[in-house]
Parts: sequence; structure tokens; C-alpha cells
Amino acid sequence: MKEWISKISKKGKVTNNDKQKECTSQDSTDHFTDDFVLNLELVKQEIGHNWDVHFREFNIGRTGIRSIIIFVDGLSDKELIDKNIMPSLMVDFSAEYKQGLPYIKGSMSKEFIKNEVLTISEVEVVDSIKELASKVLTGSTALLIDGLPEPLILGTTKPKTRTIEEPVSEALVRGPRVGFTESLSDNTSFLRGSGENENLSLVKFQVGKRSKKDLVVAYIKDIVDPELVQEVENRIKRINIDNVPESGYVEQLIEDNYLSPFPQIQNTERPDRVIAALLEGRVAILLDGTPFALIAPVTLSMMLQSPEDYYERWIPGTFMRMLRYLAAFLALFTPSMYIAFISFHSGLIPTKLAISIIGTRASVPFPALIEALFMEISIEILREAGLRLPKPIGPAMGIVGGLIIGEAAVQAGIVSPVLVIVVSLTAISSFAIPQYSTGFTFRILRFPAMLCAATLGLYGVILFFLFMASHLVKLKSFGVPYLSPAVPYRLSEWKDLMVRMPIMMMKSRPKMMHTKNPMRKR
Repeated sequence: MKEWISKISKKGKVTNNDKQKECTSQDSTDHFTDDFVLNLELVKQEIGHNWDVHFREFNIGRTGIRSIIIFVDGLSDKELIDKNIMPSLMVDFSAEYKQGLPYIKGSMSKEFIKNEVLTISEVEVVDSIKELASKVLTGSTALLIDGLPEPLILGTTKPKTRTIEEPVSEALVRGPRVGFTESLSDNTSFLRGSGENENLSLVKFQVGKRSKKDLVVAYIKDIVDPELVQEVENRIKRINIDNVPESGYVEQLIEDNYLSPFPQIQNTERPDRVIAALLEGRVAILLDGTPFALIAPVTLSMMLQSPEDYYERWIPGTFMRMLRYLAAFLALFTPSMYIAFISFHSGLIPTKLAISIIGTRASVPFPALIEALFMEISIEILREAGLRLPKPIGPAMGIVGGLIIGEAAVQAGIVSPVLVIVVSLTAISSFAIPQYSTGFTFRILRFPAMLCAATLGLYGVILFFLFMASHLVKLKSFGVPYLSPAVPYRLSEWKDLMVRMPIMMMKSRPKMMHTKNPMRKR
């Protein structure tokens, strides 16, 4: 029995040793060696099966030293490779072309190549095959030289940019007609180009475990609260997902309450909105590959504001802002108020108007709730169809479809003409909300409001409002109350809430941001 146990224990020890040997061998194959042929073979095993990965072998000058560059067709800038890299290594390296700097056999080093040969700005040394593969597959060029165990990574990523255009999702009348693009470098240059500011900090991170993308956190270091920056960075570091294709992923992964229908991070295509937020002590997040930047923290009042409020004089700016608050109320409660008055509180309607409404609903076979749901769902389907159709026919289909369905429904006696007016007013009011995500939230919430109205009438509408208000009071965005400065109450900050007071009266930054410098320099 003892012999049998000892044999099993020995087998276990051998197995553990074998595992350690396997780990050691795997670790050794992940790093480069002094053997040029072996290094090249390891690289080919890692990424050589990709058809768009090119291997270009050559000799350095007249030294006879074997070298090879590795790049990806379409991602790497071939013009940069052909004009700056290959001539430097194959032609200019020769002694007669490098007067005063003749190559001495055996003096080859990565410092010599970086400082005396290559005419390119971005040069990096790597020692891991996986790191080389990651760099090459994102557009950089790898340079392997016989005798140098560590390859050089050359910054040859080909920028893919589109023409700078106006923001598509945020129409504007007055202001800079510049929108973010899909290029992270372009977007950061917009922030830098907004004005000379040595305190503007741009900190880069990488998100995505399998497909890595660059992400930049922007803030003004002499204004922002350091705890806010630390909290944003900690949440970004906790992102654990294979791929982050759009900033919407980041928004959902770092927000406070993912069960809330209200957006707790603002997204925008406008650089001027981002700059204004940074000067208030907020933090911006920019992701490579998307024109939508994120702003945190935010409040509900920010979602109903537009940069144009500040570009116009304070009286028109105030008027436009109050119109948006009215539009938000109408978009949320107009259908439910119609259902409540028609079904429960018809006595509150003026007599002549009540008689007119009753006359139009005489042939309608459905209760007010079914009638309203039919029209609201039809409008939402038309709106979604208009977004998904090609641009030339999308808007036309939405308008014509709404008119045809509304007219046909009235003539068929399915809905009343008054409801068509109510639904039209609701749809138009939702378009007046400057943030699409916030407008979409109000569009969703009006359906439970309609159900509450159909159940308890005005009491149900009031209960729904109280429930929503209690949720908003508890909701926070990175520790900032969502209803601030209304809750908690700060009367001094109400001059930039529903009313936009003259700019010369707004001398302080929002107190809820706990900024280092609370006063605006005026």
C-alpha cells in the first residue's frame, strides 16, 4: 500500500515538473532570442497566417546584414515606409552616403539605428512577440535586424480621417460648425485648438481585452476635483470586455445606476460643449473610432440645455430654455392627461370643448387607452423606420406615413381627431429636446404614465410623477445629485437652471463640482 502511494506521489511530482517546464518553454517562446531565423519563425507563427500581413526582407546598405520589415496592408502608411524607412536603411546607410559616420563592423546597435539611421519620429523597442503582433496589427511597422534580439516598432499607422463636418446628431444655428470625427488624434486636437491652456490634461488608457482601443480622459487639472478624476479612471480601469466598439459601451459600463431609464453621462459630437463642461470642472472621455465624446458628471438640467443658450443674448436664451422645459413636460404627460380627462375627469373639461370631443369620439369603438396606444406606437414605428431607411427617402416616408395613417385612422373611426392633435403635439415636443438620449427616455416613460392614467386618472398621473421625482432625487452621476441645483437646493445657482441670466452675473462655477478654483476669471 505504501509503495503504491509513493508511486502516485512521484507521478504527481513529475506532472508538476512537466507543467513548470511547459510554462518555462512557453515563456521563452514569447520573447525574442539572439537567433534571427528563430525570431522570424516565431513571428510568422503568430501573425504570418494573415493574408494582409507583409514580410519584406532586405540587406542593410552594403553591410550584408539581413533585416526584415513587417507591416499590414491598408493600416500602415506605405508611402511613409517607402520614402522614410527603406531608403534610410538600404541607401543612406552605406558609408559613402553617410560621410563622417562610416559603419564599423560589429558596432550595430538599436541606439545607432534609432539615432543615426531612421528618419521617422516614432521608434519603440519591444521584447515580446505578442506585443509586436499587437503593434503590427494596429498599423505600426516592425523592424527585425540580424544581430539585434529586440525588434524596433516604427510608428507608421495610416490615419483614416473624414472631412470635418457639422455635428449630425446636434443641429445648431449659431456656434462653431465643427464636430468630432472617428480619429482620436483629431478629437484631441480640437480640444487643444480651442485655446492655449497648459492645464488641459489628456490621459490615455486602453480598453478592450481582445481588441484594444485607445481612450483619453480629458480634464483641466487646476479646476477639476482630483477625487472625480480618480473615480473616473478607476471605473475605466475596471472595464473588462473583449471589445469596446463605441463610447456607448463605456457609458453603460461606468454609469452609477444601469437600471435607471435616465442617462447619467452626456454624449456629444460638439467640441464647444466639451470645452464648456471642462471649464466647469467636469471630465470628458474620448474613444478612438467614434465621434461621440462623453461628459461626466451630468445633471438633468444639462440635458435640456444647448451651447446656443449662451451664444445668444440672455433673454432669447432664457426663452428657448423655458420652451424646452415645457416641451419635456408635454412629451411626457400630454397623452396621459388626455386619457385621464376623457376616461375619469370629463367634468373638468369646459362644456363646449367636452361636447366637441364627445362628438368626435362617438364612432370610436375603443377606450381612450387603446386609442392612444395605437397612435403612439404607430408614430414610434414610423420614427424608427424613418431613421433606418436611406436618407433620401427616410424623412419623406416619416412625414407622409404619419399624415396617411392619421387621416386614414380618423376616417375609419378608429381614433378621434383630437387624439391626432395630441399625438402630433407630443411628437413635436420630443423633437425639441436637444439630447437624443434624453428625448428617448421621455418617449419611453410616457407609456407607463398612460397606463397609470388609464388606471387611476389624474391620481395615477400624480403618483407616477411622484415616483419619478423620488427616483431622480436619489439618482446620482459620479456622486453629483442628478437634480442639482434644485435638489439639494442652491438658489444662487438657479440663475443657470430654467433661466439663463446674463453672463456677467454668472461668476462662479457649480458648487456641486467641488472645483479647486470656484470662481470664473472675469
